[in-house]
Amino acid sequence: MDTNNNSAKFAFFYMLSLVALIFMALSAGMIIFQIINKNIIDVLEQYRGHYSADQLKFAISALIISAPIFYFTARQIYKNLFSGALGKDSSVRRWLTYLVLFVSSVVMIGWLIATVNSFLDGELTIKFILKAVTAISIAASIFTFYLYDIKREQVAGKKDKVIQMYFYGSLAVVIAVFIASLFFVESPAKTRNRKLDNAILENFNDIDRAVSDYYYDEKKMPENLDKLVSEFNYLTNKDIEDPLSKTKYEYNIIDNKKYELCASFRTSNKDQNEVKYNYYKDLWPHDAGYQCISQKVKEKDKLMEPVYID
Repeated sequence: MDTNNNSAKFAFFYMLSLVALIFMALSAGMIIFQIINKNIIDVLEQYRGHYSADQLKFAISALIISAPIFYFTARQIYKNLFSGALGKDSSVRRWLTYLVLFVSSVVMIGWLIATVNSFLDGELTIKFILKAVTAISIAASIFTFYLYDIKREQVAGKKDKVIQMYFYGSLAVVIAVFIASLFFVESPAKTRNRKLDNAILENFNDIDRAVSDYYYDEKKMPENLDKLVSEFNYLTNKDIEDPLSKTKYEYNIIDNKKYELCASFRTSNKDQNEVKYNYYKDLWPHDAGYQCISQKVKEKDKLMEPVYID
């Protein structure tokens, strides 16, 4: 029989394993969902159901942290069950196992509701099926494992093959999901380069607005970028140069209402398929390397505040 001190220790292990389990299950599912979203693109999707690199990175981060914690705490629990330090009929074991079942079930039910709701809202059938199978498989694995565990007749001194199968099988799945995610997530270096390129395009947006404002004020194109900085207080010297190299952008007048901006880009945005980057991809498409992108002076009624994207 476990002592009061041991009861507190085992309660800690169960609660920590519950938190880690929820993060691990949700992050594994999110990774699979994002892989599905990236490979099956629906042209009607705008925000719900689209691929998100940010969500994928968060899920990978959560999986890296939560999986080792879950398997460590689970190992401690079952090692103590095997040795008899934690009794089969211990109130800590029974109450907290059912708590794990309850909380996990609530989370997975909510996940399934969201999946079905996306389907009813027009998501592609194949995406719904794959996501539903993913959610149901994760939920069923968790529920059946803990239900089997709490109903076992003998735990002390017995190495249960079913428990081992669940333990090592789930570990193999988690490792496989993590490895698969590495084929779809950007490297930190590429992500940084893309953010630097987007900072350049934010500057291009400000310059484009200033060029149009100048044209309608002066009825001609500005001679250079310095002229724009001196005319408009929303444009500074930092807005006309590369944020890292501090190299000034090249500005060339093409004709009466057309010009081009040139800069060195570190990545290409033409293969970017995240919805939040569509504005830049459509207005300022570019490849990697030194690129010149032409624009026309905007109509006066189409001038708007620049768009900023993280």
